[in-house]
Amino acid sequence: QVHLVESGGGLVQAGGSLRLSCAGSGSIFSINGMGWYRQAPGTQRELVAAITSGGSTSYADSVKGRFTISRDNAKNTVYLQMNSLKPEDTAVYYCNAYVRIAGNPYQSSYWGQGTQVTVSS
Repeated sequence: QVHLVESGGGLVQAGGSLRLSCAGSGSIFSINGMGWYRQAPGTQRELVAAITSGGSTSYADSVKGRFTISRDNAKNTVYLQMNSLKPEDTAVYYCNAYVRIAGNPYQSSYWGQGTQVTVSS
């Protein structure tokens, strides 16, 4: 089994910064794409940022220039550095990873439990 555990959420004032981490554990053979999603109350979950196994990144227009996604393959961990936070960034943030389990030739999608980010004005 595979577990993704997020940390780093919290309450911050507008203009502040937070760094989210998501660590994978379990029977992981390899991790391909990883990403961060967010969901605010009454809205659909949306992709915030993604990173390939080779390090190529992509971002939602709303966070470009403010958020940076990175990963440490040796630690099976993905990070999201969030700067210049705005009240509209308030949401539960989820990490997602496409994981190949040891002994299985196919990859599956896994989700973390989510971490709350609240930005006050």
